[in-house]
Amino acid sequence: MKYALFSFFASSLIFIGCEPNANSSSEEVEVQIEEVDTVDYLKEGQQMATQTQMILGKNLMKAIQSQGTEYAVSFCSNEAIHLTDSMALALNARLKRVSDKNRNPNNKASEAELAYINQVKTAISEGKMAKPQLTKSGNKRIGYYPIFTDKRCMQCHGSPESDISPSTLSKINDLYPDDQAKGYQPEQLRGIWVVEMDKTN
Repeated sequence: MKYALFSFFASSLIFIGCEPNANSSSEEVEVQIEEVDTVDYLKEGQQMATQTQMILGKNLMKAIQSQGTEYAVSFCSNEAIHLTDSMALALNARLKRVSDKNRNPNNKASEAELAYINQVKTAISEGKMAKPQLTKSGNKRIGYYPIFTDKRCMQCHGSPESDISPSTLSKINDLYPDDQAKGYQPEQLRGIWVVEMDKTN
């Protein structure tokens, strides 16, 4: 929606009209109206990313508990993107997870997404808080939200020598021959959520 400080501009125009002008009998005043979002898209996107992350995490833990980590790798390969797409449909948005060290080729970060990932890494290295970011593209609002690893992630994304079991490692290498998503430690940046929302008036 468009928002303007009409009272401010109106009073300004009155004062301008009352002041004498020695150079001209009339003066044109240009008033610019800035378009401002009335919806907190950054917050809405965060909620969508959190909800989707919870659904993925819940289903992943269920897969691990039922048939082990090796099966969970296959589950992620077959179901993670489908679950994400289902949540996107339910939330009326477009959601995806991307990384600079992707496992699934479909999760490879774009140039713009890589720029944000590097920005977050720089902030972390300087001891600053990693903040989400909102960008605008026409009538779309795109939110970027960091994803960090925890101890549970090490079963599939940790050290191949000490964290990932041989059977799980074999399954990862079989399904993802170009995998780049190993060697992480807890509380490292794993990737980001990208949430694309249509601007509502």
